[in-house]
Amino acid sequence: MLIFDSHLDLAWNALQWNRDLLQSVYTIRTQESAAAGPGRGQNTVALPELRQGRVAVCIATLLARSTGIRSDDIDYGSAAQAFAAARGQLAYYRALEQQGHARILTDLRGLDDHLAAWVQWESDPGEPQPPLGFIISMESADPILNPDQLEDWYEAGVRLIGPAHYEPGRYAGGTGTERGLTPEGIALLGEMDRLGIILDLTHLSDQAFWQALEIYPGPVLASHNNCRALVPHQRQFDDTQLRAIIARDGVIGAAFDSWMLQVDWEHNVPNRNVATLADVLNHIDHICQLAGNPRHAAIGSDLDGGFGREESPLDMDTIADLQKIPKMLAGRGYADGEIADIMYGNWVRFLRGTWADRP
Repeated sequence: MLIFDSHLDLAWNALQWNRDLLQSVYTIRTQESAAAGPGRGQNTVALPELRQGRVAVCIATLLARSTGIRSDDIDYGSAAQAFAAARGQLAYYRALEQQGHARILTDLRGLDDHLAAWVQWESDPGEPQPPLGFIISMESADPILNPDQLEDWYEAGVRLIGPAHYEPGRYAGGTGTERGLTPEGIALLGEMDRLGIILDLTHLSDQAFWQALEIYPGPVLASHNNCRALVPHQRQFDDTQLRAIIARDGVIGAAFDSWMLQVDWEHNVPNRNVATLADVLNHIDHICQLAGNPRHAAIGSDLDGGFGREESPLDMDTIADLQKIPKMLAGRGYADGEIADIMYGNWVRFLRGTWADRP
């Protein structure tokens, strides 16, 4: 079955951790076996495994911050540095496209042509597999120097923006804060609406979440977000927030990071991971119950979001194991069409509705 994964940090992994994602997961693990740091030598995502798992489309991020708070490989000392890092990540996706490994999707015609090629390949897998489809998202708007520059990013291919990440960003309060939108954030949402850029509500503080929904009239989603009712943490959305996304006909992609799947997670404590794919399905089920149908639940794995097997569901080895989920959904009583919607159809329907009136 085809899969649409709504959140992967491919370029950040390639450039910041010097991973050649054209190599297999297993080769990268061997190359990183002596490297220090979370996820090193335990990665789960590379292009061969995306192909093996039939991940025909993913939302691929540009990830850089300039909060001035953290000292790590995401946070830069200035907006200019964050801008440069994000442009470098975008250049990586363009290089993969030029080499024939990927296709960057920016409009409805491109999306439909790409999916048609994959459907045709599924019916005749003896033919060469089509390139992977990437839709470019910005996770934290910090690389945008000012709201007036947003059109330049749109022309470069960005189609979704999550204004914040962790900590207080330049445009909005993120995970771990109680800050709302900044004045520049309010102006940014206006420009996003004008250009037709989708708002990703993931990582927004509760205050920024509700402000953004009030100000921004366009399409919204949560690319990689789980349910606070199951795992109480501000990083997750509560039922009121999830219902608000559903009411706007948005879609919520279930994230696979184990600390978002088990209530007793302790960072930096080894061997505490007990999460499995069944826990992911619990979050999908919860969203379906809130909505009264399966039209708003999907996959947003974030499996390369700074961790590896040590913080992934125990019954996953690589991202190709997403193919285990359809059978598990069937075991919970989901019909074939509902399973296809959760695995890829809901995101496709959402984008078709969003991009239908765009040139």
